[in-house]
Amino acid sequence: QFLTGVAWEQCAVCVVDLPPGTGDIAISLAQHAQPDGAIVVVTPQEVALDDARKAVGMFRKLEVPVLGIVENMSYFVCTLCATRHDLFGQGGGKQLAETLDLPFLGEIPFEPEVRAGGDTGLPAVLQADSRAGIALRSIAATLTSWLRAPKNTIKNTITKNPSPETGGDNNA
Repeated sequence: QFLTGVAWEQCAVCVVDLPPGTGDIAISLAQHAQPDGAIVVVTPQEVALDDARKAVGMFRKLEVPVLGIVENMSYFVCTLCATRHDLFGQGGGKQLAETLDLPFLGEIPFEPEVRAGGDTGLPAVLQADSRAGIALRSIAATLTSWLRAPKNTIKNTITKNPSPETGGDNNA
């Protein structure tokens, strides 16, 4: 009903958060909504990387372009000692992107403030000093620059390693 009951013609971008893997929901959405692209979000642990690898394979089989990989909950920075802790592993999303020849769009740190901001109505993306907000804004800038490119040049605009010139930040 969601797919057929909405006038999608006026929608430039629709973000859909799907469960991990290649379940019925993801397959149905890809077949019925016929998206112009997908972004695979993964956490850095092996089991999540395996699911993400399968999701990329599914999207490719269904001829849905995969725009890139985002690594979520990449690390945690202790507010007391400012030490970075890689809670779920390190660099798995970036390595997956390289292995699958996809752009790595960035890593989003684990911040308890993300949940708190969602609960209070002030999302991390609007918080200037939030590491997660900075990463999300960088990823959004990269994607926005790609979406603004003429459709006939979009494949040339999407690069394996987004740079500040294309709206991305290799250090996101």
